[in-house]
Amino acid sequence: MSDTAAGGDDAADRPERVPAGVDITVPSPARIYDFMLGGSHNFAVDREVAARASASSPVAAEMAVANRAFLARAVRTLLDAGIRQFLDLGSGIPTVGSVHEIARAEDPESRVVYVDHDRIAVAHGEQVLRGDDRAIALLADVRAPATVLAKAAATGLLDLDRPLGLLLVTTLHYVGDDAGPASIMRRYRTTLAPGSHLVLTHLTDEIRADEVAHTVELMRPGPSPVFARDRAAITALFGDFTLLGPGLVPATRWRPEPGTDVADPPILAGVAVAPGT
Repeated sequence: MSDTAAGGDDAADRPERVPAGVDITVPSPARIYDFMLGGSHNFAVDREVAARASASSPVAAEMAVANRAFLARAVRTLLDAGIRQFLDLGSGIPTVGSVHEIARAEDPESRVVYVDHDRIAVAHGEQVLRGDDRAIALLADVRAPATVLAKAAATGLLDLDRPLGLLLVTTLHYVGDDAGPASIMRRYRTTLAPGSHLVLTHLTDEIRADEVAHTVELMRPGPSPVFARDRAAITALFGDFTLLGPGLVPATRWRPEPGTDVADPPILAGVAVAPGT
């Protein structure tokens, strides 16, 4: 994909495969994350911001890579448990090892609903998934569970009366305490059918505290501030769901591939199953 053209209304001035209405001269958090993962849905302005962010806070790129690797392992675990429908909240752009790619490698009939509140992420997601009748990108805010679940059910891709995988990977640390993350998660959990699985990662200040404090401060003035939480607060987000082994651990330590030996990122990760299975 070329990134030499500027944004604007003239289609002739835009690179191929850029969604209508997306200004590629303005950096996008979703595209910056895509770049950190090695994706192709990003442009020069996004790469410049990513380079500056990585220089100021090297932990950012580490977290992105660790999270995506954990996501792959978690989705495969859910597939082994028989899960074939997934609701991915705060998904960003569904590229580079996204849920539908991982799930379809096991079962081509797997269905995925991606949800994000970022219009740019959803616009790119719609483009990536065009022509795919088993995956869709929706615009909605994770902080409004009733709206999210209603929109997801309306797609016809998910049956909320059957077990599904609910994924919130690097999502809830963008939700401040004033929005009540524990209450939000309670609403989601009580809607899920027995046998459903919850996959969650969250920034913590209990690992590499100085680097995390710097990252939190760096992002505080921006459009997407982050909120680090301790193990107890993150554990509470799982409610009465039962954590699978090895429990809530640094993302790199959750069922790592043999031979993996990397530094722990300040991200706690866990997978839990709904009661009544």
